[in-house]
Amino acid sequence: MAGEKNPEDLPRVVTPDDELHTGADQEITPEDLVQATGRDVTPENLEWARRKLAEEGREAIERLLP
Repeated sequence: MAGEKNPEDLPRVVTPDDELHTGADQEITPEDLVQATGRDVTPENLEWARRKLAEEGREAIERLLP
């Protein structure tokens, strides 16, 4: 169809290995939680994530990324 881009024609974005982790052996940070929601990392979103982690612990991110 006109105007649609073929996914094969789009540039590939690769996340560096040092930024990838499963979280199984690491503590979840507020930044991790914000990024898991797809939101921008802003002071307000980081504060939301801190509260969410304080209330729910690891469960907060596992609800997003089962």
